[in-house]
Amino acid sequence: MYKCEREDEILALLNDTEYATVEYLSRKMNISPSSIRRDLKNLEERGLVKRSYGGVKIAESGGRRIPFDLRSHENSAQKKQIAKATVSLINEGDVVFLDGSSSAYFVAELLPSVSGVTVITNNLDALSWFSNYDIKAYGTGGIISPENRAVLVGGYAQDFLRNLRADIAVISAQAVAADGNFYDCYAEEVAVRNVMLANARRKVLLCDSSKLGKTSTFYQGNVADFDYVVSNSDLAAFFEVPTPEKYILA
Repeated sequence: MYKCEREDEILALLNDTEYATVEYLSRKMNISPSSIRRDLKNLEERGLVKRSYGGVKIAESGGRRIPFDLRSHENSAQKKQIAKATVSLINEGDVVFLDGSSSAYFVAELLPSVSGVTVITNNLDALSWFSNYDIKAYGTGGIISPENRAVLVGGYAQDFLRNLRADIAVISAQAVAADGNFYDCYAEEVAVRNVMLANARRKVLLCDSSKLGKTSTFYQGNVADFDYVVSNSDLAAFFEVPTPEKYILA
């Protein structure tokens, strides 16, 4: 197993267990404890895990920027649940705006099962996925984000989206507060999402439980402006905003 593959598997295991010992990871992966310790040291230096005596857990993200391939491991089981519930909201023949989040990517994986959809996205990994299927998909154009290299951003992307209308926009965010406000750490992605939301007939926010009760740098919007909020958590018990009919428990 290559070093990068070992690190990805460690992150996936930690997302499932929240905390693990070196011995546990060694047994699960059939790799020596010394190799596990070296991998953990590298992951900690990159800010992805936090080690304690004898064990390790995923580091709290806060405003830290995490590459897409590693973000996609974070709470992947919950995101897949959310994706399944979200796809049920998308109708045959819909035009879909899809943002650059890892949560939206899990929706992208399921969209080939919906007949006749057209997808418009700034998510490079989603576009790559769609290339394997007979699905009509458009990239927004724009520049690759220097902060999140799986996403297209900038004026070209926004101008492209301004000339289009969609049946449904599916987006996510980094942090969601109890008052319903939600935030992200990427200013340029916020700007692209704003155009998607302005030009979509229906709006869906994806929110796994790890996002709840947090804030980040850039304000994106409020759940009151959405038709649906899909989560693996009971949002009616979390939000101060009294609109439980919007909340879909995945």
